[in-house]
Amino acid sequence: MDASKGNRKAVLLVFVVFALGICLGALGTYVVTTRVLAEHAPATHTPANTMAMFTKDLNLTPEQQKQIQSILNDTRSRYADIHKRDDPEYEKTRQEGRDRIRQVLTPEQGPKFEELLLKMDAERLKRNSEGHD
Repeated sequence: MDASKGNRKAVLLVFVVFALGICLGALGTYVVTTRVLAEHAPATHTPANTMAMFTKDLNLTPEQQKQIQSILNDTRSRYADIHKRDDPEYEKTRQEGRDRIRQVLTPEQGPKFEELLLKMDAERLKRNSEGHD
């Protein structure tokens, strides 16, 4: 009877250690994921949030706020100009890469690739429209 009681305790102990491992792994994954997502959250990089962060963290005067806002607006405008200038080159390179991939795919893979491209393009357009408000 003692041996079977000892076996049950051993099985229970293994189960508890296993369950704790799962819980700690899940908790660790949650913590790392939320930190990474928080650092890369688009909402933290909006113009209003950037200016609010600068004002609070740097204790900016109203005059400094005005000057820095002007600098940020000018910088965003210059980024937009660069984007407009370079977009055709990016698009040409993207299409050339896609054409090369199409040559490698089988007839069965082709339609699936085109579906993936549609999804990827929709996601890219969504990201671009969110990032250029």
